[in-house]
Amino acid sequence: MTSAEPFTRIKIRVAAALFNGELVALIHRTKNGQDQYTLPGGNVEPGEPLHHALARELNEELGLDLTKAIDAPRLTWIQDAMVTRPGPTPPRKLHLVFRVHIDNSTRADLRTVEHDDTAGTGHLTWNHYKDTAGKALFPPVPLAELATPTAPLDAARALLPSLDDTNYRWV
Repeated sequence: MTSAEPFTRIKIRVAAALFNGELVALIHRTKNGQDQYTLPGGNVEPGEPLHHALARELNEELGLDLTKAIDAPRLTWIQDAMVTRPGPTPPRKLHLVFRVHIDNSTRADLRTVEHDDTAGTGHLTWNHYKDTAGKALFPPVPLAELATPTAPLDAARALLPSLDDTNYRWV
């Protein structure tokens, strides 16, 4: 049996642009001496509904009970990624990024350290969403381009340009 060719499998990843006012939650890691930031989230399990996967991942990573969100998560961005990365044969990944808003008391209850078997330990940081423009963010969604954290977006802007090895490099 031969190994699969890169990008012949598709995985779906859900993530949250988790806002507390104008601050957004990012998981910070240092890799190869460089800062890397990730939106909290993870892969959807086979047969798992998307909103269930988002709730599960946010609970696993941050201890967030998604029923405590101010309103229902809103799908904001979709990004197709075919990026070579360290590890086994890379899958094509479809990133579905939802905006989620929480209040101060919910934020106070969140875990501040996230453990990932493959990515290592990450620390929860809160950043003004406009300050994310210069950060190594994955997926690289345009948080800083939002007029406000609650601003509606034109559906035509939800599908972001695809990622590949010509326009994205792993830290």
